[in-house]
Amino acid sequence: MSSLLIRGYEVVIGLETHVQLSTQSQIFSGASTQFGAEPNTQSCPVDLALPGTLPVMNKGAVERAIAFGLSVGSHIAPRSIFARKNYFYPDLPKGYQISQYEIPVVQGGTVSFFVGDKEHTVRLVRAHLEEDAGKSLHDDFIGFNGEKSSGIDLNRAGTPLIEIVTEPDIRTSTEAAEYARALHTLVVWLGICDGNMQEGSFRCDVNISVRKPGAPLGTRREIKNLNSFKHIVQAADYEINWQIDELEDGRAIQQATVLFNPDTGETRAMRTKEDAHDYRYFPDPDLPPLVISPEWVERVRSEMPELPRVMAARFERDYGLPAYDASLMTQSKAFGAFFEAAAKACKEPKIVANWLMGEVSKRLNSEDRDISNSPVSATLLAALIRRIKDGTISNNAAKTVFDVLWASGVLVGHSLPDRFADQAVADLAEELAEIDKVIDAKGLKQMSDTGELEKILDDILAANAKSVEEFRAGKEKAFNALVGQAMKATKGKANPATVNELLKKKLAG
Repeated sequence: MSSLLIRGYEVVIGLETHVQLSTQSQIFSGASTQFGAEPNTQSCPVDLALPGTLPVMNKGAVERAIAFGLSVGSHIAPRSIFARKNYFYPDLPKGYQISQYEIPVVQGGTVSFFVGDKEHTVRLVRAHLEEDAGKSLHDDFIGFNGEKSSGIDLNRAGTPLIEIVTEPDIRTSTEAAEYARALHTLVVWLGICDGNMQEGSFRCDVNISVRKPGAPLGTRREIKNLNSFKHIVQAADYEINWQIDELEDGRAIQQATVLFNPDTGETRAMRTKEDAHDYRYFPDPDLPPLVISPEWVERVRSEMPELPRVMAARFERDYGLPAYDASLMTQSKAFGAFFEAAAKACKEPKIVANWLMGEVSKRLNSEDRDISNSPVSATLLAALIRRIKDGTISNNAAKTVFDVLWASGVLVGHSLPDRFADQAVADLAEELAEIDKVIDAKGLKQMSDTGELEKILDDILAANAKSVEEFRAGKEKAFNALVGQAMKATKGKANPATVNELLKKKLAG
């Protein structure tokens, strides 16, 4: 935890993240969880709490919760309890929500992430299983009378969630967003959530308070249902400054639930924030305790993929990447696979990582693409890097080649061709031929003929006697000036390393 102060105040932030689990049916019924159906066409008697119905636990939801707990080093409770969380809201058909309170299924754990090149770790309090509520419809909703109205869509009621709660370990809006991003990467990586934030599959509640250093914790306000990393930063920054302004003006902060308006960039109070006792939790009499055997946990563990942190550690160990680079290479399964295929193909993992963090990411972000849809394949990038390393082209020329390859869409949709997916690649003949076509067409090949270069350098030395004298008098800048003249004379095509080597020999003679 950092001691960063904002306007003389310490900011204390904790997140509660609702992660929709990727089951095909609801948590306590067989109704579909498919998104986008007509309102109220997927709700069933169990989810509507009609008389005589009883909930039945979805085994797939439990296994997804176990997988999450294992991925963050949590304790998986061998016996956990479901409770009724009682409150009234129009989109809550039962009048209560089935959740977990005293004994959640996942307890403790940590999530680590980078802000810049500094690693942070946030402790988790718990992750508990629960059902989602329905959805209130207000904007542009037309009622039966043909007029604007409000309505209720209960399709989401009963959708399986895990709610992941952190300790108040976060100190800035950026840390909050990067924690959420790391958590999002993890649940998508595990396959327990599709991660679609626009559809509400991953949404964050951000709890914020401020205090003077050394003072007791301040009164917190909870910003509800943030569904983008950008909104987390915007909402938290506004709320932090609003709370500080209130305290500076002598007003007390009232505990409340607030909403963020992305159009105005402001938060506004929605209702007074409830405490746990307001919900009158009690064990749900219709659901027995959830019992998870050690054998069940181990079976789930055996079916889990290599985790991001494990892959990152392997990239550090096997490819010599710095921790920060390795974390970026594991921002998704597809990104990790792309890096590894390219690194195996060209045997230059650090250069591959630099290209992925630089030119490739810049293009992907500007075009809102995923790495799996990169117009430049992993092996094509590897071939480009080979041509840099063998001196065929310079780094600047390589960027020109990359631009051409990206625009032409070579191997679109085939970032990981089958023949390269699971093996080290020695033969890049097809890709190197593609690179060479662009190099020849653009006239980008470096001049490495030492005989031709020596003639050019002799002319440069003869025409720049003053720079030669200055270099021999100890002025290193004079040498750089001579290199610049050589690159200018060759229109940038000379191999800089060869130019440096030949110039030093001539000047030493």
